[in-house]
Amino acid sequence: MSRTFKLTIAYEGTDFIGWQRQATGTSIQGLLEDALSELDGRPVAVTGAGRTDAGVHARGQVATAALDRDIDAASVVRAVNNRLPQTVRILDASLAPEGFHARFDARLKTYRYRIWNADVMSPFERSFAWHVPMRLDVAAMNDAAGMLCGTHDFAAFQGTGSDTQTTVRTVLRSSVEREPGGAPLLVYDAAGEGFLRHMVRNVVGTLVEIGRGRFSPAWIGEVLASRDRTAAGPTAPAHGLFLMGVSYETRRL
Repeated sequence: MSRTFKLTIAYEGTDFIGWQRQATGTSIQGLLEDALSELDGRPVAVTGAGRTDAGVHARGQVATAALDRDIDAASVVRAVNNRLPQTVRILDASLAPEGFHARFDARLKTYRYRIWNADVMSPFERSFAWHVPMRLDVAAMNDAAGMLCGTHDFAAFQGTGSDTQTTVRTVLRSSVEREPGGAPLLVYDAAGEGFLRHMVRNVVGTLVEIGRGRFSPAWIGEVLASRDRTAAGPTAPAHGLFLMGVSYETRRL
């Protein structure tokens, strides 16, 4: 009898086409399915909590896979990691409750976007943060970010070509702050029940326009009300975005 394992996965997205397996290119899902299929001796499908785009990273992606082989969770971690590139790691595995679905049972997703706000980009951060050299008003950005909390129609922040039944989403956390200790790193943290395609990156691009002084914090409310993607700021680069975690508990922050 097959058993379904819940997997917590971290990956550096730089060299991959994203989470989802596609006809060409190397995906995280594809690597996991190949490794698990080799381990189980049969084709194994992997279901993720959500997709991440090319170049996006994850510290806490969650997925499920059903295995026929009699194997414990710790051995799954070791065996699969031995078959994966070092830029992809299974951090934890456990037996999933009966009927568990990685995507549909998710209650909270948390994202972080990193901005390197200095004249010179650190060579150690170039794959993990967006370099914005001009001065940014962090307080104004945080004021604007806070206006996105609650349940709203986020159509203005949805990526083109999206296929979704509704653009209404509930955001429980939306904030911008500077890393302590004087580092030139700004982080945008967002948590919610679900996000539209490119939503976090489009919000960040809009917040940077406010931080540069081109618009007041109140402008983000006008963008939200417009439901028009062209009214918002540019899409921030993918490499600054991290999926931090997925929670299956009752939402709380």
